[in-house]
Order: sequence, then structure tokens, then C-alpha cells
Amino acid sequence: MEQGQCISLARKNQGEAMPSGAESELRAERYLVGQGLKPVARNWRTRGGEIDLIMRDGDTLVFIEVRSRSGHQYGGAAASITRTKQGRVIHAARLYLAGLSSTPNCRFDAILDQQGQLTWLRDAFQAPE
Repeated sequence: MEQGQCISLARKNQGEAMPSGAESELRAERYLVGQGLKPVARNWRTRGGEIDLIMRDGDTLVFIEVRSRSGHQYGGAAASITRTKQGRVIHAARLYLAGLSSTPNCRFDAILDQQGQLTWLRDAFQAPE
């Protein structure tokens, strides 16, 4: 799947409320497993930040932010990943990496769950050096 490509994982009844964050994260994880990524952790928390999903893509450790929105108001799910949110995810990722014996290649992806469609953005943002 190309970056930014949408897939439809529409719910049975379109009148239902949007899925919770936990439901979106589970759907995202299942989708990424189907794309060949391997789960490492879910909802890894530290003071000042949380990482929704941590997965392996070959030798690369992938930190994934999952965002769910019911519509495109205010820019939709993508716009909700602000610089502040990115900073919190990067902070948490640095703390996670500090606990490893060696530092693997890493990237920051996002899964956008908007109106029943998932969009996978690889390299959604970068950590400053």
C-alpha cells in the first residue's frame, strides 16, 4: 500500500458512533499485522507521553500514532497530530529506546481512522536530531 492510500474498513451500520480510541488502535494493529508488521507493544505510557502502537517493520522499530475522527472538520484526523502531539510521542519514544540494549532504525507512522477508513502514513513525522 502506498503512503496515504485509504482502505475502507467500514462498520456494519454507518449510523453507529465512531469507534473508541481503543477500537481504532485494535483495527490499526490488525491492519498493520496484515501488512507484515509485528506487534511489540500497545499503549506504552510514560510521564508526558504515550505511544499507541510500537511495531517492527523488518529491522525498523515503528512508533505509531492512531487518530480517529468522525469527519473532516478542523482538518480531520491528520490535522490533530499537532507539533505538541508529535513532541509527546517523540519524547516517549526516546524514553522507550533508552531502555533497549541497542538502538534500532526507527520511524514515526500514523494511522488515520476517519469515517470508517484507515489511512496509513509512513514517516508521518521526524524526530529532530
